[in-house]
This record gives sequence, structure tokens and C-alpha cells, in this order.
Amino acid sequence: MARPPRFGRPNSGTPLADDLFDPKVPTPVVMEKTLFLIHGMWGGPWCWERYIPFLQSKGYDCIAATLRHHACDPAVPPNPQVGRTSLLDYAADLELEIRRLLGTPIIMGHSMGGLLAQMLAARGLAERLVLLTPAAPAGIWGITSSVIRGFLSAQLKWCFWRRPIRPTFNEFVYSSAHLLPPEERKEAYSRLVYDSGRAAFEMGYWFLDSRRASRVDASRVTCPTLIVGGGRDRITPASVVRKVAARYARVATYREFPDHAHWVLAEPGWQDVAEVVGGWLEQCE
Repeated sequence: MARPPRFGRPNSGTPLADDLFDPKVPTPVVMEKTLFLIHGMWGGPWCWERYIPFLQSKGYDCIAATLRHHACDPAVPPNPQVGRTSLLDYAADLELEIRRLLGTPIIMGHSMGGLLAQMLAARGLAERLVLLTPAAPAGIWGITSSVIRGFLSAQLKWCFWRRPIRPTFNEFVYSSAHLLPPEERKEAYSRLVYDSGRAAFEMGYWFLDSRRASRVDASRVTCPTLIVGGGRDRITPASVVRKVAARYARVATYREFPDHAHWVLAEPGWQDVAEVVGGWLEQCE
């Protein structure tokens, strides 16, 4: 059996020890204001290090997920299995953890984590849903010239859909971090781990994926949903995120920030986005 993901303790965002599934470890209890946070490709709970204190100040408990094979040292060669890990594997791990909770959390996801959040919401696992510059589900064409440029080195590898992938520094800056100050770009890049070529294939080339792993039944996403797009985003362009919002128009509120890009969790002015998220959550209470 594949090893499930590890999760951050409420109010911390730090990884739990390896005894997460020890029966002596109490099942976390979801209070009325609990957020389940899902990071994006190459990330980890550290991606939420600015958002967690902000959300705590609004009275929320935070549980920060670590996707399968992501609790590792970026300087160490990756586990070869990560290259073959499917979005369905990530979603199954996350579902297992959410079902262990005594209650239904608010789910917030960034980038690929936003797509995983959509998949989980369609399974009835979200009380509310917040999608920050999310990847698009199957059926929405998300490949643009900027997306290709951001994944170019990975796609040039033979059978990249079976291999661990990680962008070059220049690709990361171009696609995701071009609004970060130079010193923060280097710091963020140093923390990126390898991710799944298969998951990247399932998102970008869904029309070639026989399992349609990135498919989401929009009719099953019935909870209030906030979707945030960045006008300068190059890897989940606003033009694509608008289509995601249109798919959930019955329940969705869309907010676009013209001067923000993909790394809305930390780029200058991230507080403006966070305040909108906090205000929307408050309105939905």
C-alpha cells in the first residue's frame, strides 16, 4: 500500500511525525472554522507560512496537507515513484485524511492543490471551497504558450509522464515567481521538491488520458466557492481560471487581481488577496 500523506497540526502547518496513523494518535476534530489547505505542484505546507498566521488571526484552525512523496529534502534525489503518482492518488490520500476528521472542513487549494480541492468538493468533502489560481479540470483547455514555456524542460524529457519533474530556476521565475523579489525567488526555489510527471500530464494533456484523472463533475460541486485569478499569471492564466469559475457559476464567486501572478500566497500584496479571502469566508458564515 502506498504511504499516505502527512499533515500539519492545527494552527501550525508543520508536519506531523511518522506515527500519524498510530491508533493512539487522536483523530483531529474539525471545529466550525477549520481550513484544510492543499499546496500546489513542487510545494509543501511551507507554501502557507504567510496565510496560516493570517487565517489564525481571523479565528480559523488550519490543517496543512503534505502530498504523497513531498515530505522530503529538496537536495536529495527524488523517490522514483513520484513520477508515476496520479492526481487520483493524491486525491485518494487527501480524502482519507478528510474522512478521519469529525466534521466537514473548508478546503482551500493553490494551483494543482486547487484542482485537487475541486475533486474533493465533488465528493462532498468541502463545507466551502477556496481556489487560488487553480489548475483547470479536464474539459478546459489550459495549455498556452506561457504554460509550455514554464514546463519546457520537463516536456523535453523522454516519457516525462513517468518521471519526477522539477522546473529550472528560470522556468520557475518565469511561470510562477516573476513578481517575487529576487532574494525570495531563490529562497522559494530552494524549497521546491520533485513532483509527478504523470500528474502534470493528466492536467495538461487530459484529452490523451484514458482515465480522465483530472475530470470533475461540476454538478456535484454544490458548496459556496471562491475562485481567485491573477491577471499576470503565466502558469494558470486568468483566461483559464475564468473558465473554471464559469463551470461552477451556480455556486462560485470570482475575483481577479490584475496586478497579481501565480504566487499569490507570498508575492508583494498577498495581503490584499488574503483579505478578500477572509472577507468572503466571513460573509459565508
